Amino acid sequence: MHKKLCLLFIFIHALSWGQHTINGTFMPPEQFSYVFLYKSTPEGADYVDRSEISPEGKFSIPVDSTNTPGIYKLVYALPPEDYNFDIFYNGKEDITVHFDFEKGLDFSQSKANKLWVSYQKSMEMANTTITNFYTENGTDQTTFTTIFNILKEAQNAFENAAENAPMALAFIKANRPYIPTQYEDYKTYTANVKADFLTHLNFDSPLLLSSDFLTNKVLAYVFGMSNSNSDYQTQIDLLAQNIKNPKAKTTYLGLLWQEFVNREHDAMANYITDTYLLDLATAQNNTELAAVITAYKRTSKGQLAPNFNVTVNSKNTTLHDLNQANKYLVVFWSSTCTHCLKELPQLETVIATIDKKALRVIAIALEDSRTHWQETITMLPSFTHVLGLQKWDNPIARSYNVHATPSYFLLDANKTIIAKPNDIETLKPLLNN
Repeated sequence: MHKKLCLLFIFIHALSWGQHTINGTFMPPEQFSYVFLYKSTPEGADYVDRSEISPEGKFSIPVDSTNTPGIYKLVYALPPEDYNFDIFYNGKEDITVHFDFEKGLDFSQSKANKLWVSYQKSMEMANTTITNFYTENGTDQTTFTTIFNILKEAQNAFENAAENAPMALAFIKANRPYIPTQYEDYKTYTANVKADFLTHLNFDSPLLLSSDFLTNKVLAYVFGMSNSNSDYQTQIDLLAQNIKNPKAKTTYLGLLWQEFVNREHDAMANYITDTYLLDLATAQNNTELAAVITAYKRTSKGQLAPNFNVTVNSKNTTLHDLNQANKYLVVFWSSTCTHCLKELPQLETVIATIDKKALRVIAIALEDSRTHWQETITMLPSFTHVLGLQKWDNPIARSYNVHATPSYFLLDANKTIIAKPNDIETLKPLLNN
């Protein structure tokens, strides 16, 4: 009996020794309800646990020995990709975190996390000092030397302090700033910062790849240091050269592709596709990515619009064979789409004031059946109507990469795509030009 009790005690002690907590506060508490913990990996994030946030703003999530050391992510609102932050978990200590909407992020327990937050604040102060120096003339070489000596000492001090905190050390080293050894004017300094930017970034590190750190660095490198298409292209090429890992290269070039798409910068999105991304997707048998980027290119501004059959005045023809107008508007809609039923009558009113030789509207309805569509099109007599059965799987919708209605494609007389306005208000001025 005595042996059994001893074994039970040892087992319970082992369990308690192997379990830690990630706890802390979110302020103001009325702004939060739950916090979710995920284990981050280079491929994504795996759910671990969650905690309700108390009326006092407190939370606590147990982390046991099955949760391996690495980067973890706390998600505190939706959408999760916008409302989260990374934390280091080494499996040896509790972590106490404090997040405030106004004051930001801080830690009261966990050496690695405290070091990283302190380091980031130190670098922010240094960057502010450098900016102020150049803003206020920036020619005093003694002041210049003092500023960068302090920056060098701070960087080295944090690296030394993190020797026993390997996760924090990896990030501190990766973030090492450019430190000139002699005076540089602003133009020279910024050019050298740009040239040095990728030097310490390790795109082969699973730890760095699991965090948002490299994502933020890549976005800052391309969009914070470029002013023209040639700059963008140069930055993208240099980034691609620095990433040897094919999966990582696909991830970060895909990130840039999506950002250019979001900014409606078709030329650079397609440059990434043609130069790198399509080959990477093909080599990795990533058919989904290949389909998305080729579909986007197919309907980019400057491309010939995909052809389809259309009936005009009871005669069968194709989009490419139409020659009745100077411009054509291809609009994808649905008779069951609330936004469509609001916007298309407005479009009907607008085109009634435009010469028919100036513009023709071809409305492709993505439907599950013919009945409701036939009833609805009587309200839109100025349009040339095309019924697109199978809705999202309709071949025309797929060729135009349409995933939402209404979607507008404005074409010139040669059926080249000249604009893809997001809504009726953006479209209206384009129709009158």
